[in-house]
Amino acid sequence: MRVKTGPITRKRRKKWLKLAKGYFGHKSIGFKVAKQQVVKSWTYAFRDRKQVKRHFRRLWIARINAATRAQGVSYSLFINGLKKSNIQINRKMLSEIAIHQPKVFDKILTKVKSHLK
Repeated sequence: MRVKTGPITRKRRKKWLKLAKGYFGHKSIGFKVAKQQVVKSWTYAFRDRKQVKRHFRRLWIARINAATRAQGVSYSLFINGLKKSNIQINRKMLSEIAIHQPKVFDKILTKVKSHLK
């Protein structure tokens, strides 16, 4: 008697189609296209997990730059002054301080300015 692979094949295909649920058009219905799209989606997800980190860093730098330029200091001088004054606050926290606590940020900036001279 020959081996029938119907249930196994159906299970395998259902697994891929379940992963492709919500995709547009034939990408959620056709097995071959759905499988290709799921694999491509995984590559996009992997790539974008890395890009999110870059985008947030750019956002933090832009916020810090805006806050420092309002006080007449460029971003690069500000970061240089932070290193010289041995203040170890990361860019995420600096941007949060600049937005939510501008007085504290001004104090940090005055301390940095004193080390730049």
